[in-house]
Amino acid sequence: MRRILLNRARDKNRVKRGGERHRVDLDLVELALDTGNEQLIELDNALGQLETEDPDAARLVKLRFFAGLTLKDAAAAMKMAPRTAERQWAYARAWLYARLQQDAE
Repeated sequence: MRRILLNRARDKNRVKRGGERHRVDLDLVELALDTGNEQLIELDNALGQLETEDPDAARLVKLRFFAGLTLKDAAAAMKMAPRTAERQWAYARAWLYARLQQDAE
């Protein structure tokens, strides 16, 4: 059991397993005012790319991040079901996270 736990701990620190990456929780960042200038510019560039692929997801991110709306309020503003908004939000967060990580490398 000791070897298993040690191997798992070592594996977590390897680059292959994401050892150098840091998790960014977009749910905790509610308003653009709390974000640094460089991060805000990177997010805006990534959001522009997302908008070409999925305009609804990009609009949802804008309402949540820049306007500070809750997911329920953003869904109502976009006239979509709350569950659809949850799926769009999960997709947009994952897409933006991947894009921002790609740009950081």
